[in-house]
Amino acid sequence: MSDTSRPAVEMAGVVKRFGTTEALRGLDLTVPAGTVCGLLGPNGAGKTTAVRVLATLVAPDRGTARVAGYDVVREAEAVRRSIGLAGQHAAVDEGVTGRDNLRLLGRLHHLGARAARTRADELLERHGLAEAGDRLVRTYSGGMRRRLDLIASLVTGPPLLFLDEPTTGLDPRGRQGVWDAVKDLADGGTTVLLTTQYLEEADRLADDIVVVDHGAAIATGPPHRLKAAIGTRISVTLAESPDAGRLGSAAVVLAALAKNGDVVADHAERTVTVVTRPGVEVLLPRLVRELDAVGVVARDVALRPPSLDDVFLALTGGAAGGTGGAGGVGAAGGTGALGVVA
Repeated sequence: MSDTSRPAVEMAGVVKRFGTTEALRGLDLTVPAGTVCGLLGPNGAGKTTAVRVLATLVAPDRGTARVAGYDVVREAEAVRRSIGLAGQHAAVDEGVTGRDNLRLLGRLHHLGARAARTRADELLERHGLAEAGDRLVRTYSGGMRRRLDLIASLVTGPPLLFLDEPTTGLDPRGRQGVWDAVKDLADGGTTVLLTTQYLEEADRLADDIVVVDHGAAIATGPPHRLKAAIGTRISVTLAESPDAGRLGSAAVVLAALAKNGDVVADHAERTVTVVTRPGVEVLLPRLVRELDAVGVVARDVALRPPSLDDVFLALTGGAAGGTGGAGGVGAAGGTGALGVVA
């Protein structure tokens, strides 16, 4: 059982350069023991570099990083004994069975032959791969290979697991299988640091999210708090193709109701949209009455709670990869009013 009295991961002012590229620009990060932390950001944000520093694969140029209480530079061996790491691509041997992959890893980590066999059987059973354990890995689906790679990082029972974009390239079924495995690990007390571009993945799995952009943490907090800070999206769709006057009138009414946030008008879609403060939904009956008073007939008034996509758009000004995107409406949230910026 890991020590929950101290953070599992601590990074303070970490800088890492590769030539003229500054991959990390003073990154601060704290992950409490026994939690799942989602490191969220676009390609090139510094997520993988942060994991590589924590896993002792590269040394920071400046700042400090500690894993399980150990300094990643001065106590690198102790760090390595405390972690498991699954990268972006499965690293298992496709020419042998899943069971033999795990047994070989056990022996490489100085487990005896019997202990390695027992550990392999236990992990395959716990994570739903027992029936496939004696098949060659080359016959596995992509999702099964990723799950095998994930549990291979658990052969030594590390208290802390780093997962670097573990579901990249998987179909929805494969992604769900990896999610289930991560949830099982978290329920068992393993601390997980998960890097991802998938907003839904971070929302489902993480207790806390750190949004990283250009090598620095720009926001942190539980998913519900990050989303609540964005506000609520309200869209009004007009009943008929509007002239500029009607669309403008609808925008004025919506802006007055919202009191903050820019209204975005889309003439082609006959909609006006605003991202506004939480709780404004109680004013929707008033919105309909005021639209009617200025001669605007609404075909639909839609209310949508904020998503992590909205958070990402508001913070970085661009959509994260691997998501459906939120269209142009998200630009209305770019007011910088999150209140959670690190």
